Amino acid sequence: MSRLPTISAEIKTLLQGFPEPAILLSRDCHILAANTAYQQHYGEEYLLKHHFCYEASHHYKVPCDQAGESCPLKATLETGQPQQVLHLHHTPHGETHVNIQTLPIYNDKTEIVYLLEIMHSTKVTSTQTQSQNLVGRSKAFNRMLAQISRVAPSETSVLLLGESGTGKELVAQAIHIASNRAQGHFIPVDCSGLSENLFESEMFGHEKGAFTGAYTRKQGLVEAARGGTLFLDEVGDIPLNLQVKLLRLLETGIYRRTIPVTVSTINDQVTRKATKDLVDCLFLCIFFTLIMAKLALYFIPLASNSFRASSA
Repeated sequence: MSRLPTISAEIKTLLQGFPEPAILLSRDCHILAANTAYQQHYGEEYLLKHHFCYEASHHYKVPCDQAGESCPLKATLETGQPQQVLHLHHTPHGETHVNIQTLPIYNDKTEIVYLLEIMHSTKVTSTQTQSQNLVGRSKAFNRMLAQISRVAPSETSVLLLGESGTGKELVAQAIHIASNRAQGHFIPVDCSGLSENLFESEMFGHEKGAFTGAYTRKQGLVEAARGGTLFLDEVGDIPLNLQVKLLRLLETGIYRRTIPVTVSTINDQVTRKATKDLVDCLFLCIFFTLIMAKLALYFIPLASNSFRASSA
């Protein structure tokens, strides 16, 4: 490592300040230094065997962009801006999906002299088929995983679109696990199984004496998901006359239990799934259009089963 430039104490302190594995790179992808988290995770011998980031991460002999991968370092050098991309990395523990963040470091002449590469591991994926997490390695899978990682920390509602059997509930659970609400409950709701008569009571709950047979107060599924994630399965099957109630929930976070009137608020993240292409149904009614607009603030398309051979 003596051929490499001497790193200042300030840069070393900056590098050590990251709790995640991080490395300092030269403009030509040389690994100049690594923080303690990186050395603990990958091992010091791993660094001695690999002098370039593309060697360590992908076992390539050329930079990522020359091997068909998106290269965040190159993008940072071209734009001068931080970049983020999801890659499948080789590690001493096997292959793993990693969110890569690159940050430029400038000198006094506003020239990029170093780059920081910070590695954020994902909690919800694996390349091994025996894993209980999402399993895959194809480009389509990685694009979906990148979207999950991007939206999970936010408060944005998510619409999952895909064929039956593409694992929409697993994706919803992955969003929940990767979110700041992971300690809360994940509540799946089969909207197709809720009749019009039961919809309000099941979703929003009811007070004692609200109707015949309501002998006790009942907590609704929305309230049960408070502080967690509410997964609305088959949202396209909700009767149109009940969609206005769902729209109020999505717009304001406010719902009402079945009489006597009690107003409550929620702050749960809502994830929805649709097996039909709901975009074709937007013309049905104004409420449906508004709901879809709320659902589609962020949507994740799931690859069809016929395109998953490369994920095996």
